[in-house]
Amino acid sequence: MAVLRMGEILKMDKKARETKMNELRLELVRVQASSSRTPAKTKEIKKAIARLLTFAQTEKSGRKHLNKTWR
Repeated sequence: MAVLRMGEILKMDKKARETKMNELRLELVRVQASSSRTPAKTKEIKKAIARLLTFAQTEKSGRKHLNKTWR
């Protein structure tokens, strides 16, 4: 499954996050193209992608906004 917690994202380096993003996007395409669409799985993958993008945007802007509960 595509469960990806913020604590796991914090432990990854930039290369690993980019790799994970590509994997999730490919998985999303596969899930949406399959005949047995599962809305829950699609939603979970999209949430994981959103977490990665949010982290990347926060990191890019230089904000130290990451909540302690994510760790």
